[in-house]
Amino acid sequence: MTPIRVTVWNEGRHELTNSRVKTVYPKGIHEAIAEGLREVGYEVRTATLDMPEHGLTEQVLAETDVLTWWGHMAHDDVSDEVVERVHKRVLDGMGLIVLHSGHFSKIFKRSMGTSGNLKWREIGEKERIWTVNAAHSIADGIGDYFEIEHEEMYGEPFGIPEPDSLVFVSWFAGGEVFRSGCCWYRDKGKVFYFRPGHETFPTYYHPQVRRVLANAVRWAAPTNGPQVTIENRAEPLEKI
Repeated sequence: MTPIRVTVWNEGRHELTNSRVKTVYPKGIHEAIAEGLREVGYEVRTATLDMPEHGLTEQVLAETDVLTWWGHMAHDDVSDEVVERVHKRVLDGMGLIVLHSGHFSKIFKRSMGTSGNLKWREIGEKERIWTVNAAHSIADGIGDYFEIEHEEMYGEPFGIPEPDSLVFVSWFAGGEVFRSGCCWYRDKGKVFYFRPGHETFPTYYHPQVRRVLANAVRWAAPTNGPQVTIENRAEPLEKI
């Protein structure tokens, strides 16, 4: 069986300017995510903001089944041309997994058509992530819940359209809750938003977080559905 081809995209800016982030992710957030996906047999490449065309050329995207996206401090530096290129590929069937502060990325807001606004607090409190749709393939092997000892809080209301499937809901030690694992269909493509992943915490080494991401890649990968041609049909199929 041909392995699923994944491109792990990351701004890569925090690791250059913040010593705490560099200590937690010495090879970059993208390499930590990529490591977990390679362990389950996916074919993984990485790309960062400061590469030519942000590392997301037409050829790279044509060779990508699922794109993961981590961004935070430089959303506005992402080229609108590249965003439209990615969006077109999603509509054509490429999976998109948006992580943590990617809720404010151009590609997520373009895909959702909404603000992506939320409440947040950064004090490193405990996050308990509850599985609310145990039948969903992204929840495979996760159990009722898992905990992350220190994370940034995101709280409702979350400016997103109603998810087609809600897989996880987070509770934080400060009391807030948040829809932290959301799925949508966009034409032939699938989009998954997963909340955990603040840059100063080692979240992407957490075994259950890695399991969720591996499951999400499998869910978001293109399927061999019908080839749909959009055209005017002058003649009816049935006799009228």
